Amino acid sequence: MNDYMLTLSETEVARYRFMAQAAAERERDRWTAAGVVPGAQVADIGCGPGAMSCVLAAAVGPTGTVSAVDRDPQALELARSSAREAGVSNVSFREGSAAATGLPAQSVDVAMLRHVLAHNGGQEQHIVDHLATLVRPGGAVYLVDVDATAIRLHPSASTAVLAGLGERYHQFHTRLGNDLSVGLRLADLLMLAGLEQVDHRGDYQIVRSQAGMRPPSWAAREQMQATGIIDSDDIARWESEFQRLDSGQTSLTMFVPVFVAVGRKPA
Repeated sequence: MNDYMLTLSETEVARYRFMAQAAAERERDRWTAAGVVPGAQVADIGCGPGAMSCVLAAAVGPTGTVSAVDRDPQALELARSSAREAGVSNVSFREGSAAATGLPAQSVDVAMLRHVLAHNGGQEQHIVDHLATLVRPGGAVYLVDVDATAIRLHPSASTAVLAGLGERYHQFHTRLGNDLSVGLRLADLLMLAGLEQVDHRGDYQIVRSQAGMRPPSWAAREQMQATGIIDSDDIARWESEFQRLDSGQTSLTMFVPVFVAVGRKPA
């Protein structure tokens, strides 16, 4: 596994929560079809600060359970704290990697993995193979990832300033061996894991920036600077543009291609 990890600042945690709520609304029918229903047992792999875990806990209700796994102790501590604050009691958290969760085989109805494969270059099939072992016969593996190489920004004034941030972010991931367009391959990964493809769809998520909102590339700026891909002048230039956006002088709209794929284990 790569040691890449987004810095879990307050802003980044807020972004996770925003994404989790948006996903619950946008994917509700797909969740139901996959088996995320009241009483289900669901695994949230790569749970990060637990935003999605809490949303899934509400979806499965008090008779269901969510087993949340992440390899980062800081993220898990934030996740536990978030669950306590929200009064969520049907989620358990444990340390483990996406390819070695430590969860028992055939112990869940749905194993969900969101925006993790793009950060684990070379391990994608190994991870999906492991997820396939976790679900019971008839259960589903639910994958979500992006084609970050096709993200578009509007208006052009902000695009000109922030394009360099996205380009350097892509360089950073390429050096790590990561595939930022892995969303295009989700169906292949599921079928190679022995699962029956149920669904593979993609659409553009249109996100209008709000004050304080930052893209994942910004959360990785310290790691990128440490590798020499960017320097302090780059950071200052992009921060100035973000502050201009925060002030309301203009707004930024992000068009992000996101893919969902579901594979079911033969009964």
